[in-house]
Amino acid sequence: MSLLTQDEARTLLQKVLSYSKADECQVSINGSVGGNVRYALNAVSTSGASDQMSLAITSAYGKKVGTTTINEYDDSSLAKAVRRAEDLARLAPENPEYMPFLGPQTYEAPSKTYVEATAALNSRSRADMVQGSLQISKDNKLNAAGYLENSTSFYAIMNSHGLFAYTTNTAVNFSVTLRTEDGTGSGYAAKGYNDSTRLDVLAASKTAAWKAARSTGAKALEPGKYTVVLEPAAGIVLLENLYGGLDARSADEGRSFLSMPGGKTRLGEKLVDERVNIYSDPHNEDLPTYPFNYEGMPQKKISWIEKGVIKNLFYSRYWAQQKGVAPTPSPDSIIMDGGTAGIEDLVKSTEKGILVTRLWYIRSVDPQTLLYTGLTRDGTFYIENGEIKFPIKNFRFNESPVIMLNNLETLGKPERTISGEGGGSAMIPPMKIRDFTFTSLSDAI
Repeated sequence: MSLLTQDEARTLLQKVLSYSKADECQVSINGSVGGNVRYALNAVSTSGASDQMSLAITSAYGKKVGTTTINEYDDSSLAKAVRRAEDLARLAPENPEYMPFLGPQTYEAPSKTYVEATAALNSRSRADMVQGSLQISKDNKLNAAGYLENSTSFYAIMNSHGLFAYTTNTAVNFSVTLRTEDGTGSGYAAKGYNDSTRLDVLAASKTAAWKAARSTGAKALEPGKYTVVLEPAAGIVLLENLYGGLDARSADEGRSFLSMPGGKTRLGEKLVDERVNIYSDPHNEDLPTYPFNYEGMPQKKISWIEKGVIKNLFYSRYWAQQKGVAPTPSPDSIIMDGGTAGIEDLVKSTEKGILVTRLWYIRSVDPQTLLYTGLTRDGTFYIENGEIKFPIKNFRFNESPVIMLNNLETLGKPERTISGEGGGSAMIPPMKIRDFTFTSLSDAI
């Protein structure tokens, strides 16, 4: 029962709402089915399947709110859950920032988040894909550790003001780390799509194998400022802290890198290089996302940074009301424009620099400047005269995505990538950056 059609979801949510006696009631339900394969030391360690569904009921009396969740769907259990939400609401203190539930909304055409080929993946499909990755590892005398997961899901929401929204989604994600038998060389690759036909496990595994085999015997370079070529898997973990921080309330209250004295913000100001354009679009064919957010607000194409200028900020419904503006939900994912160059082209154009496969263990140093620290890993190489010359020992870095995008030299061709920190997806280009700050060496592989 974990995947409901739109009509089935509507019928169930209507039934739940019929039990409500509160001033307002909102019900949401989500479910998913899928499976996964995990492997390590060139052998499958676990293989599993998931099948779940959960329903949440939120009842309100004035500004007093109570919520219950349930995974039993008989009439008695549903009615009992509604009563529990109402009991909790009566006991709760008033929420001064409570906003009434939305009324009916108009959504654009459904996003193409559901792909039948992905929904059709099964244990045999996953085993075949993993087998190819394992064979590449064995052929190159490496040790592989990887994870492949696919899911098909739905989400529906309805409330007592007449709102109803329903959407479906498919996803497949793959990541692999390949290491040399002596443990001194490491390579990494990660890919994720709505459409499983776009996932090339063999190509990703070959890339990781190439890096692992060539990262042994790493040499130490002095820490300092270097030109770097950041692969998308490296760039995303810094960029997500930039576009994830475009919150109006934080900026207005002085808690953000966008804050200015006197309660002003940097909205409308040029923040980064004029070649930087960042936007969201739920209907982008390479990165489709839900057409509405968790509370039913429509998601539309919107520009966040345009020619380096901060064009829009996220406004919750409450904060938008306080400021007298229209609410703007935060997007599910981000797209950043780029050029046509591939990673190889960026390397060829570099006289002296460093190729970075991945950044990890990202931690905040200064929220007001978006300064972060972290480490390189899984394939870091020295570039000279347009060629990868030799592997180098990993670095700790201190860098801000704001400073980084002001030191931009070249943007490559955008590609869909997965964050190794937050887990989200984005369409971002590889980037060539000057004066990237490495502060110390790391013995990690």
